[in-house]
Amino acid sequence: MTKSIYIASAEPYSGKSVIALGLVAMLLGRAQKIGYFKPIIPLAPQEQPDSHIQTILSHFQLPQAYADTYAFTRQDAMQHLKDGRQGDMLDAIISRFKSLEAAYDYTVVEGSDFAGPATAFEFETNRLIAKNLNAPVLLLVSGDNKTTAEIVQDTLNFWRAYQSHDIQVLAVVANRVQSAQTADVKQLLVAQLPENILVSVIPAEQTLENPTVNDIFECLNGRLLFGREHLANQVDHFVTGAMQVPNFLNYLKENVLIVTPGDRGDIIISSLQANLSASYPRVAGIVLTAGSIPEEPVMRLIEGLQNVVPILTVDSGTFETTNNIASVKARITPDNSKKIQLAIETFNKYVDVPSLEKMLVTFHSDAMTPHMFQYQLTQWAKRQRKNIVLPEGNDDRILQATARLISQQLVNITLLGDPGEIAASVKRLGIDVDLSQVNIISPANSTFYDDYVQTLYELRKSKNVTLEMARDLMTDVSYFGTMMVYKGHADGMVSGAVHTTQHTIRPALQFIKTKPGISTVSSIFFMCLADRVSVFGDCAVNPDPTAEELAEIAISSADNSSRFGIEPRVALLSYSSGTSGSGEDVEKVRRATQLVREKRPDLKVEGPIQYDAAVDPVVGRQKLPGSEVAGQASVLIFPDLNTGNNTYKAVQRETGALAIGPMLQGLNKPVNDLSRGCTVDDVFNTVIITAIQSQDS
Repeated sequence: MTKSIYIASAEPYSGKSVIALGLVAMLLGRAQKIGYFKPIIPLAPQEQPDSHIQTILSHFQLPQAYADTYAFTRQDAMQHLKDGRQGDMLDAIISRFKSLEAAYDYTVVEGSDFAGPATAFEFETNRLIAKNLNAPVLLLVSGDNKTTAEIVQDTLNFWRAYQSHDIQVLAVVANRVQSAQTADVKQLLVAQLPENILVSVIPAEQTLENPTVNDIFECLNGRLLFGREHLANQVDHFVTGAMQVPNFLNYLKENVLIVTPGDRGDIIISSLQANLSASYPRVAGIVLTAGSIPEEPVMRLIEGLQNVVPILTVDSGTFETTNNIASVKARITPDNSKKIQLAIETFNKYVDVPSLEKMLVTFHSDAMTPHMFQYQLTQWAKRQRKNIVLPEGNDDRILQATARLISQQLVNITLLGDPGEIAASVKRLGIDVDLSQVNIISPANSTFYDDYVQTLYELRKSKNVTLEMARDLMTDVSYFGTMMVYKGHADGMVSGAVHTTQHTIRPALQFIKTKPGISTVSSIFFMCLADRVSVFGDCAVNPDPTAEELAEIAISSADNSSRFGIEPRVALLSYSSGTSGSGEDVEKVRRATQLVREKRPDLKVEGPIQYDAAVDPVVGRQKLPGSEVAGQASVLIFPDLNTGNNTYKAVQRETGALAIGPMLQGLNKPVNDLSRGCTVDDVFNTVIITAIQSQDS
């Protein structure tokens, strides 16, 4: 079951408040704790609080602080994009969302309002946020001033924009549709959208769409003279009072707002009298233009009346004021309980609530975006803080990554090296890290040294390792760090920024060894692509695995994929798909696939299969129709090291993908290798993965 739903609109003034109110009311019928989240709000709270947030929190009395309902203002979000910090923005939004998800039974997420320039930015940002939150989406399209064909086409285009990015759409709502169009719009949408998408059409509701006097008062930035208690009056029409009273009275309609200069006492008095008369429609309010107010006798007359409609004065002229009033859009505010209740009733009347509830309960998504993956890694690491040893303690990248890891309290770090040299490097680099929080060990001077030497000798004497050789080996940081892991003085090790893969792995193979039932140590990379995370294996260890080894690599990779939150759909890659090719290399992959199916019938596996058929849904359907894996593989197993290593590097370089790893799999305790060309981010991510691995050791 999903714990969230994302409301995304295609344009401004589409009526998101109706949907948000309806959803929260619906969910409160199923759960006690409902959270509300609007990732990007138009303005900072001190400038102008968001009316949607205020209304939701106030009406439903949600126990949530305003500060927890959003992550960025629109200006802040735009600045992040301008500075090339989109990733930082998404990370912050995911973090805030996950905090709400953990605290509440369900979270309603509302996309931004398109309240300003650069609406293309908002459209793409909403789609990006929905994708990274992995939340099912309700799409909302406005039918205001559109033909039936335009409403249908706008809705289909909006749906395709989300569907093309593999974002799960639960429902589409066409709102503010003229009553005469509703049946046709619904029929056409149901016919052209997939059956599993709930279609709703909400007709235009004047009471919801028209503003109140208070909405107009706030937008005009005027001064209120009378009638504060009636600011919630609804405005359905407005008229300019610039004619003689008898003619003017003929233009009054129900809930009319009268715009007139302040010196027209005759219009003002006749308007107030008409509002009291049973023969004339109700007057919503009066706006006095040009900064003028009635003369003293008229003011005294008004002051003596009871239940006076709102009268406000503005500095702008009559023509400008009427244009400004025409542009005012209705809002549902916390004080307007009538509109709030009508919005909820409208939602319940035109949306199939039981079907939507059922879809939310049964919805499940296996999608994992790179930002969500990296957020999950940090959260998993924090759950059980582990001690990771980094043998190359004087490397600049290692020290910079250590500072980040310590500052975020993700792991405990042990650095191997000379304490004085490490302290000097930290000072030279200007790194902000408290070295008292880091365990620094010089292997030859360590209190563990003699014990480690003796242990290594006992473990390797059958391999002709003498005590003197053990002493020499134990001055090697790779051997010392691996022995720390073996003895339980560290939970895992990460090395390779300076040393070769063989130098890093050799000690682990010699005395940490493999897990029971596993004979092959292999590796995987977590490839963080633009919109998903894939697992690539083996790209770092085994040059030419046999069919049996390849099957073991596939099974280990699938298990680790599950461990890290990615549903394994395993593709064993080759230069042909299915039965289309033959040859020794293809037969090896075919045999490995059969072994995986025999050993692990629970896994979804396909092979041999070509890379394009494995990851492209269209190609996958063409080459292997009916396959559970083709077109949607998440775990890609390469037939040899040459193919795997070159492919992961090509994908990384050509797409800008982040490659996290290699992560070694099959060892009794986690030891992981870095590339000598690694970045600080590579070190940071590999240490976190090692810490998570060690939680299972």
